[in-house]
Amino acid sequence: MSSPRPRPRSALAAGLLALVTVGATLAVTPTAAQAVVLPNNFKSVGYMPSWTGNVNSVQYHKLTHINYAFVLPNSNGTLRAVENPSKLSSLVSLGRANNVKVSIAIGGWNDGDDSAFEALAANAGTRTTFVNSVVNFVNQYGLDGVDMDWEYPDPGASANNFSLLMSQLSNALRPQGKLLTAAVVAEGYYRDGVPTAVFNYVDFLNIMAYDGGSPHANYDWSINAVNGWKARGLPASKAVLGVPFYSRPGYYTYTQLVGMDPANANRDCTTVGGAQQCYNGVPTVKRKTQWAMANAGGMMNWELTQDTGGSTSLVSAIYDTVMGGTPPPTGRTGQITGIAGKCVDVAAAGTANGTAIQLYTCNGTNAQRWTVATDGTLRALGKCLDVTSAGTANGTPIQLWDCNGTGAQVWQAQSNGTLRNPASNRCLDATGNSSADGTRLQIWDCFGGANQVWRLPA
Repeated sequence: MSSPRPRPRSALAAGLLALVTVGATLAVTPTAAQAVVLPNNFKSVGYMPSWTGNVNSVQYHKLTHINYAFVLPNSNGTLRAVENPSKLSSLVSLGRANNVKVSIAIGGWNDGDDSAFEALAANAGTRTTFVNSVVNFVNQYGLDGVDMDWEYPDPGASANNFSLLMSQLSNALRPQGKLLTAAVVAEGYYRDGVPTAVFNYVDFLNIMAYDGGSPHANYDWSINAVNGWKARGLPASKAVLGVPFYSRPGYYTYTQLVGMDPANANRDCTTVGGAQQCYNGVPTVKRKTQWAMANAGGMMNWELTQDTGGSTSLVSAIYDTVMGGTPPPTGRTGQITGIAGKCVDVAAAGTANGTAIQLYTCNGTNAQRWTVATDGTLRALGKCLDVTSAGTANGTPIQLWDCNGTGAQVWQAQSNGTLRNPASNRCLDATGNSSADGTRLQIWDCFGGANQVWRLPA
């Protein structure tokens, strides 16, 4: 959502709008220019902690949004004093000068204590007090928006209260051109603490795809986390994939790890003091960014002060991939159907390399949504239909794999409805002429039988 257009200071009073749902008034703050725009409105979001780091060290020209972390709520709906307010003011000024949107992040981990959120969200009066307090805070510091970081609402009554709170915040902020976002858990029990109604109230969700997976924040686990949110109905454009700039279990910053050994910039795990520390190095951050370009709305990091500069910078890895990376080929998108009208399906909607490709009853999920790309590939869930190990023998199984430009991933539609892989000179085939759910796909000599005829998206 764009910022309000600049206007003379004397005209600001005329631009103040009384909000019906809350007593506070949201000021329309002049800005120097619109926010940084990456291709396809891709978002690059970074968090700036209040307690560490220098706002003059931020690579503003490579970011679209910065969230200042954190201000904490009180149980009566008011806000506690923000830490280092002069730092926040400087961040807002530098953000505006560099066309980057700056929001306040409210909450955070707070040692697992979310009692203030639980209390204020449970009562209509304190919800209104909270919204008033937030609007006043946004006005005071000339912010572009709010990032809600309640960690975490429980499914049930707590989730319903969170939805009511986010609805009221949305009504107060978004009509005035202010952002409303939220940081959310990657997976598990607390994911259901964010009702799907919230998807309509926010500009996007920052999905904290870290502090989980083995190894920490690995590619497949992270992609599955975002796909889990999308499966609940979150639009891809509102799904922002978070990456850690630190290791687990030791919480070494990426800066520290690269300082120990520059080669760590290109690794995801290293040994420190006899213990393995896992994180995301440059190649994995670039790979995640490439996936997000095709399947999500942006990338987020925790947090900016943990990054390096120069060629090893992870912020730069995201930016360079978005600006210089080749976007995935476009093409017709939809279901591919075969024998008995069954769909070509990614087993269990998995995104791990090697996931089986099978026949399955058509169900309209993303696991059956294929793009017939202009480069000859067939793509689903950000990956390609692939002949295992580039095999050429009859019976070689078909799998999902990272798109890599090899002949094992090229398919040519023939006039008789078959799909031929020119590298093997064999056709996509449903094993055993079967149409049962779960039938594995393979390559086989082309003969045009019913189990080799495929209907591509129109």
